[in-house]
Amino acid sequence: MLVISNPWELSTTIQTLKQKGKKLGLVPTMGALHQGHTSLIKAALNECDEVIVSIFVNPLQFSPEEDLEQYPRPLEADCQICEQLGVAVVFNPIPAELSIKEQPQAILETTQVYPPSSMTSGLCGKYRPNHFTGVATIVTKLLNLIQPDCAFFGQKDAQQLAIIRRLVADLNLPVQIVGCPIIREDSGLALSSRNQYLTPPEKQAATNLYHSLQLADLSYRQGTITSETLIKIVTKHLQTIPNLTIQYAKIVDPSTLQPLSTIQNSGLLAIAAYVGNTRLIDNIILD
Repeated sequence: MLVISNPWELSTTIQTLKQKGKKLGLVPTMGALHQGHTSLIKAALNECDEVIVSIFVNPLQFSPEEDLEQYPRPLEADCQICEQLGVAVVFNPIPAELSIKEQPQAILETTQVYPPSSMTSGLCGKYRPNHFTGVATIVTKLLNLIQPDCAFFGQKDAQQLAIIRRLVADLNLPVQIVGCPIIREDSGLALSSRNQYLTPPEKQAATNLYHSLQLADLSYRQGTITSETLIKIVTKHLQTIPNLTIQYAKIVDPSTLQPLSTIQNSGLLAIAAYVGNTRLIDNIILD
């Protein structure tokens, strides 16, 4: 397995793989790999001949108030996981290699890719200004550099996934975006690099995020299609949990991210909450 930090060296490697007729898969990550990431890598290995994993803590998607400096960076352990799985290349550039300044305000100092405001103004975008501009910018850079046949993203970041699908369609990028299911602990808690910030009691409290989604899903399957009613089921449950503060609970169209008053075909029920000081997200598709 190659570990490459220089974009020009990466380009040479990619050209060699393409000349051999290899179908390339990309799994973009910020490192601190867990079973959610490894499920994406395994999906890519199953569908593609060679897989590139990018490990890059992207300053463009952090606001000054967020945890850029504290974000975990266990590169050696991440590379061991990738090598054991059979990844061909780990791309681990420093921000300067991608013409990015290493600071939370870096988004102001680089050419940016702006997704439609209709997709970025709601859900997490309301509370994380510039976040999805930063995501769209770095994903565009990676897709241009690597030119994969397929790129794999997790459904846990449902807003991000919808925005990237739209980005690829609008910019006519020749890549297939593959969405992969949320991976959960036995408790139902969605795997996240931020889970390591949770104390044991907080981790137990966090399991109620998925439990609240399950309660809404059960009601939906029993015939409730009104978003307001389904959201009340979620918020009523979560409001009883100590040390958990709801940031939002919304039902939107899974593709356009526009709010739904009723669910006619399918709806994305997405929530964000603080458990202690840690912000967590989760979602479920009501279909």
